[in-house]
Amino acid sequence: MAKYTVQPGDTLGKIAAKFLGSASKYMEIAQANNMDNPNALRVGQELVIPGESPEASPAPEPAASVAPVPPAEFVVITIEQLKQIMTNATDENINKYAAALNDEMKKFEVHTPLRTAHFIAQIAHESGSFRYSSENLNYSAAALRAVFGKYFPDDETAEAYARQPEKIANRVYASRMGNGDEASGDGWKFRGRGLIQLTGTENYTNCGKGIGRDLLNDPDQLATDAHAAVAASLWFWNSRSLNTHADNDDVETVTKRINGGLNGLDDRTSYLNKAKSVLGIG
Repeated sequence: MAKYTVQPGDTLGKIAAKFLGSASKYMEIAQANNMDNPNALRVGQELVIPGESPEASPAPEPAASVAPVPPAEFVVITIEQLKQIMTNATDENINKYAAALNDEMKKFEVHTPLRTAHFIAQIAHESGSFRYSSENLNYSAAALRAVFGKYFPDDETAEAYARQPEKIANRVYASRMGNGDEASGDGWKFRGRGLIQLTGTENYTNCGKGIGRDLLNDPDQLATDAHAAVAASLWFWNSRSLNTHADNDDVETVTKRINGGLNGLDDRTSYLNKAKSVLGIG
């Protein structure tokens, strides 16, 4: 293991990227140094870098004689705070996701009060306050005509698929987003899952690589595993650079990049206002 002396402006993410090749590996450094708060770095602090040999590491520079850099803001969202934001969520679901949120948000730098408020607001809306982690495709014929009219252009076709979620998914998601044709079954296999619903073979492939999970062979983990569901939502969030728009407090752009439009904007904004109040954002 190598050692590194913390310099002004360092974060664990920057150090992990420098030595371990990825900012997402910052927790490996935190664990190797028994750090409870990954953001509590001090200039001049000596860190052990796991997996690095001294020969491979640059020689530590002498610590500068400057005042310590204040640690970055880091929000730990509590079960009670989640209950205040998502008043319709069950205790069971709050407890299911609370730890996963705090663990996974660190990795994607959703760690300031404003970023946290925006992320929580969006997943609250998208998941119905944690009620849904898998897409509901149990549509009536009338609903198919209204929602998916492109794929169900007449009553006869809609009736043939009504109330058959697997058949519906295979039709509406066929031959797009990296999926095969309707007969391939990819539409159902890679239907929307997670707290911001991931859809399509291409997204499952890229997200799986990004969060270190085999989503192609086990896509259901996004619906059943809290950490996977949260991590996938954060991967999606990060892939659309939403931390930047959250920093600008731009709920409309965040919504457009998640939804493709402004559907549910009032509900998302309501959750955001609650989250800001709970997190003490003026």
